[in-house]
Amino acid sequence: MSYIVPECCMKDKIVLITGSTDGIGRQTALELACRGAHVILHGRNPERGKAAQEAIGAASGNPQVDLLLADLSSQRQIRHLADEIHEGYDHLDVLINNAGVNTTERTLTEDGLEMTFAVNYLAPFLLTYLLLDLLKKSAPSRIITVSSKAHMRTTLDFDNLQSEKNFNGSHAYALSKLGNILFTFELAGQLSGSGVTVNCLHPGVIDTKMMRLGFSYPHGADVEKGAETPVYLATSPEVANVTGQYFEDKRPAPTSPLSHDIALRKKFWAVSEQLCGIK
Repeated sequence: MSYIVPECCMKDKIVLITGSTDGIGRQTALELACRGAHVILHGRNPERGKAAQEAIGAASGNPQVDLLLADLSSQRQIRHLADEIHEGYDHLDVLINNAGVNTTERTLTEDGLEMTFAVNYLAPFLLTYLLLDLLKKSAPSRIITVSSKAHMRTTLDFDNLQSEKNFNGSHAYALSKLGNILFTFELAGQLSGSGVTVNCLHPGVIDTKMMRLGFSYPHGADVEKGAETPVYLATSPEVANVTGQYFEDKRPAPTSPLSHDIALRKKFWAVSEQLCGIK
């Protein structure tokens, strides 16, 4: 089966999408595969991952759909995933940090970290850090992180990042998504002039398994809508030189006042390095 490459051809571009065996990530992977990209899928479950790999390959007619497995709640497995990418690929054009969870009870990872904060925030922080050399080598390249409008609904207490004082699922989720934005803005500044752009986005209220489990919305938009902005940021020449921005509906949008506090961003970055064992 042959495939038709639509506008914004991604031929010869390698794209890694975390959490891409289901939901928005899977739809994003399909659309980028249809554009000719060499897509690296990521998931936790081998059976689900293999099924997604085969389905995306068949639907796109693109044989370059790979699968890597890792539990992003484990920093050990994140480091192994980064090693696999370094060993298997000589460049990386786009990294899409899409994987996420939304928990209703406080659960600790094997590293002793609160699950939502670890998977939604620290995992993309660490994985991006570990792949920065490859992304810089591949410049012009793009880092895209899926955040959420929910980040507006939280404050930042450095003594309660792991819900040590109390746990609220909605707050933990919102905090992790604020973290994505603080990380994006700070890293964009650090990478200025490198040819690597760093942006984040709100995909919309989308009917995914995570939304149904963690939120009380009666319905959401389909995954095609949810993939629009990630695909746009990964492919569009309009944003080739845009960095340090938060997008909604393919347009820059305002963010929480906390995200513009430079001193807070730098402190949060330093704490993140400590929690990830980065010197």
